[in-house]
Amino acid sequence: MRLWVSLLVLALAAHVLAQTGPAAPQPPEAMARALQAKYDRVRDFSADFVHAYRGGVLHQTATERGQLLVKKPGKMRWEYTSPERKVFVSDGRKLYSYVPQDKQVIVSDVPDEDHATTPVLFLAGKGSLERDFTVSFVQIEGVPAGTTVLKLSPRRAEPEYDWLVLAVDPRTLVLRALVTVDSQGGQSTFTFTNLKENVRIADKEFAFSIPRGVDVITDRAP
Repeated sequence: MRLWVSLLVLALAAHVLAQTGPAAPQPPEAMARALQAKYDRVRDFSADFVHAYRGGVLHQTATERGQLLVKKPGKMRWEYTSPERKVFVSDGRKLYSYVPQDKQVIVSDVPDEDHATTPVLFLAGKGSLERDFTVSFVQIEGVPAGTTVLKLSPRRAEPEYDWLVLAVDPRTLVLRALVTVDSQGGQSTFTFTNLKENVRIADKEFAFSIPRGVDVITDRAP
C-alpha cells in the first residue's frame, strides 16, 4: 500500500494545481483556500509526468515517466511507460497494481471512509486542505527558482508520508514541482506537463482487465 498512498498523494496535488488563473500575493492559509476552491471545480484531469526518486533505506535513485488520468470520485490510472511499464488503476472499488515483468496483479479494496488516508479522501472528493493540513511557506533546495513553496503537513499522522511540498508559480499558481518525503527518508519529486482538466474522461479508461497467464494476489490489508 505504500506505493498506492504515494500515488494518491500525487493525485491530490495534481488535482488542486492542474491549471488556475492569476493570483495576488497572499498568506499560506489564503492560498490553501484558493487551491481548495480550484480543487472543488475539477472533476477529472489528464497529465504527463516525470517521477524522480532518491534516498530511502536502500539509497535508491530512479527516474520514470508516464501518463496520469484522474476522475472523481475515486478513479485514477497511473501508467508508467519508461524505463519499465507499470500500471496502477483504481476503478473506485478496487485497486489494481500490475508490473508485466513480475507477471502478477495485486488486487486490493479501496478503503472505506472510516479507514481512508487523507489522499484517498481527496480522490473521493471529500478532502479539505484547511481541515486536513497545516500549511506554511518554506524554502527548500531542488525546486525551480522563482517559485513559491507551500508545505502541507497532515494534521493527523499518516503512516506513509510525513509532508508534501508544492512549488508553484506565484503569479499563476501553476504547479512546477511536487516533493513528498516518507518516514524512511525517501524523496519523490514529480513534475507534470500537458495538464488538461474537466475533459470528460470516460469511465472505461479506469476499467482493468487482468491479463492471461499472470498470478493474482489479493491484498485485504486496510
